[in-house]
Amino acid sequence: MSPAKQSPSSLPVSFGDGAVPLLIGPAAILLLALFGAAQPVPAVAAAAATAAGAWVLRARSRKRQDEARPATAQAPAVADPPPYATILERLPDPLMVIAAEEADDLTGRRFVFANGAARDLFRIQGERALLVTAVRNPQVLEAVDEALFGGIERAVEYETGGSQGRAWIAYARPIREQMGPSRLALLVLRDETDARRSERTRADFLANASHELRTPLASLSGFIETLRGHAKEDPVVRDKFLGIMQAQAERMSRLIDDLMSLSRIELNEHIAPLGRVDLAMAAVDVIDALSPQARDKGVGFDPVLPPRGAAVVEGDRDQIIQVIQNLIDNAIKYTPRDGVVRVEIFPGLTVDSAAAARDPAAARMSLLTPDHAAGERYATLRVSDRGPGLAREHLPRLTERFYRVEGQKSGDRSGTGLGLAIVKHIMNRHRGGLTVESVQGEGATFGVYLPMAKVVAEKGLVAVAVAEA
Repeated sequence: MSPAKQSPSSLPVSFGDGAVPLLIGPAAILLLALFGAAQPVPAVAAAAATAAGAWVLRARSRKRQDEARPATAQAPAVADPPPYATILERLPDPLMVIAAEEADDLTGRRFVFANGAARDLFRIQGERALLVTAVRNPQVLEAVDEALFGGIERAVEYETGGSQGRAWIAYARPIREQMGPSRLALLVLRDETDARRSERTRADFLANASHELRTPLASLSGFIETLRGHAKEDPVVRDKFLGIMQAQAERMSRLIDDLMSLSRIELNEHIAPLGRVDLAMAAVDVIDALSPQARDKGVGFDPVLPPRGAAVVEGDRDQIIQVIQNLIDNAIKYTPRDGVVRVEIFPGLTVDSAAAARDPAAARMSLLTPDHAAGERYATLRVSDRGPGLAREHLPRLTERFYRVEGQKSGDRSGTGLGLAIVKHIMNRHRGGLTVESVQGEGATFGVYLPMAKVVAEKGLVAVAVAEA
């Protein structure tokens, strides 16, 4: 009898007395498709495990029929793969079928099937391999063992490392039916990153808001109590206190706006932005918007910008505008009267050139360094003030929430301490970088660099090649 051609729905597993196909057939796949869209992962795992067990029994029955068939009998025709086979491959949740024989043989656990999501997650190359070559988390492996040899269903939480780590829930469920000495288990994973990030964002928001809002609220309460008392009949004191109360209320409003903005950015930080932005035109818009504030402070601008279309980057325009505005607004606040804020943009740079220091005498630090592809080009935006500058020991903490350098004042309009934290998270979403240089007594320079749009970067390389020729 000629061997049957394997298909995505035929999964060969050795069960001691011969190779018997474990069939995850139309029933299991259809159940997965139906339950996966509307039911939680435990329901999917239960349906898949039950269906897989039923197909194991059918496979055993077919094996016995094949053994009883005379050798001269014609082998039955091999059926085409079921039309639902691609559904299991395209399920968004990673799914694996795991087989093992001996509980003491720790290297005997092997996966006999992994769908497309599982292969992508664990970077699986072959069709069958040892489980430990793909899954190395001890808690997940322990849950699989309990499902294989204890018949226990378990759900464990674990996280993967990296600059953008993911949070997972792994569900291990035994497949009750077995053949020979081998046991089977189903492992399904659910990505909980967004839910966890949302929970952490809410918790951070409540903690930070309660801490930062306490001071202005206490100030408002104190002034209200005073105005209701002896200051009620004194117009001079009343006007003074009302002005202070208005400033505190405005500070609370800015703080809430920044906290909400930071929460939204962190929630979507792992989602790559879409669109293209002309960095020079965005800088011009921000400079125009902040010009009245700069005039009131007695501060001027010194822009050094490339022509339109030369510094087009990939990104979200609103968020890039927010980055530029935070940096320029910060520079205005720290620049003394009659000082100048310098805004520079340099397109077509390599990652090393974009992050390179401009002043050898300055204290310098890279606050965010992106992962970059070979040959990628960047556009750099640098904003320099003429303020008091920053000591080297303060640089590593500048992007922490609510961190302020002691002894420095930012003018009449105090900040919230969230501006640079917002800049860092936006740049991380855009696969960009953030640097700072400072000389005490001479000012500070903050630089951000973003990947240029591919077409613009390629034109820039051609222009450089022509100029060199």
